[in-house]
Amino acid sequence: MFDVFTQFAASCANKGFFGFPTWYRYLDGVTTTNKAGVTACTPVLDSLNSVWLIVAAIVEMLLQIAAIAAVAFIVVGGVRYITSQGEPDKTKQALSTII
Repeated sequence: MFDVFTQFAASCANKGFFGFPTWYRYLDGVTTTNKAGVTACTPVLDSLNSVWLIVAAIVEMLLQIAAIAAVAFIVVGGVRYITSQGEPDKTKQALSTII
């Protein structure tokens, strides 16, 4: 996938909940290991630019959620259209769901 912010690739790059990006996706991070061998990554906020990178990550998450919702509405509307059996009211409602 083409990524506009590749120059800001975080050293803590990982996927968040359900594959959505984390809010700190484009920030640089510091990786530390404690005595128990557990590795943790802490995002570094060092300038005003960091705020815009966080906003970019949040916008990306919102766009992914909107895309999933759009596909869901099209699928639900399509199923309603198929099961309307030619009834004008149900067909109209299904088409409005798709639109």
